[in-house]
Amino acid sequence: MKIRVAHLYPDYLNIYADRGNIAVLARRALWRGHELDVEGISIGDELRPGAHDLLYIGGGQDREQALVAVDLAAKGDYVHAAVADGAAVLAVCGGYQLLGRFYRDRDGTELPGIGVFPLATIAGERRMIGDVLLDCAWAGRTLAGFENHAGRTELDDGAEPLGRVVSGFGNDGRSGFEGCRLDRAVGTYLHGPLLPRNPWFADWVLSQALAHAGGDQPLDLESLPDELEREAHAIASDRARTRGGR
Repeated sequence: MKIRVAHLYPDYLNIYADRGNIAVLARRALWRGHELDVEGISIGDELRPGAHDLLYIGGGQDREQALVAVDLAAKGDYVHAAVADGAAVLAVCGGYQLLGRFYRDRDGTELPGIGVFPLATIAGERRMIGDVLLDCAWAGRTLAGFENHAGRTELDDGAEPLGRVVSGFGNDGRSGFEGCRLDRAVGTYLHGPLLPRNPWFADWVLSQALAHAGGDQPLDLESLPDELEREAHAIASDRARTRGGR
C-alpha cells in the first residue's frame, strides 16, 4: 500500500534531526511491503485537500517558526479538513506549537496558530531542556525523547495529553502533561528524533496513516526485530530517570 505523506516545511523545521522521523517511517513501512510517498510542502506550495494520509511537521528556531507561521495559517483550512477526514498528524515542538491557537514570545509578539490542537503557548524566561520520559497510559507504553523549549503550552480543559511526565518538564514544567493527542493527530515536544527509540509509537503513527490510506480499515502490522530500538529506548529512559523530576 502507498502511504502519502505531506512533510510540511522540511527546509525550515528540522531541528535536532526531526527529519529522521520520516526515515524511520519509510523504513518500517518498506519492511512490511508498503511504500512511503513523501511530498515536501513549503512556503507558497499548495496543500491539496484529500491528497495525504499523514501530515508531518517538525521543530525549528523562533526565526524559522515566524517564517512559516503566516503560510501555515493560510493552509489551516486544508489541515483541518485532512484531520476531519481521518488523516494522521505528527507535529513536533515548533510545529506542535503552531498547530495550537497561537504562540506568544517573550516580547509579546504573537504567531498565529491554526487551532488543530486545543491549546496555546506562551514563552517563558527559562528554557526547559533535557531527556524526558512519558507514561502513555492510553497505550500502556512509555516514550523517551529530548526536549528543548521555552514555550509553556497549556492544554484546554478536557484536552488529552500524549502522556504524563515521569521525568523532565513536559508541556509547561508544572502540569505533569506532555503533548496532546486528538484522534489520529499527535503533537509533542519530544525530539531526538523521536521515532528511532520508540518503535511502538512509530508503528502507531504508521498504522493510523495506513488506516486512512486503506479506507479506514484497521491493519495489523507484523512484528519487527526491534532489539536495537528497544535498547535505545532503555538507554534514553534510564538517562531521563537519572535526570529526575521537573
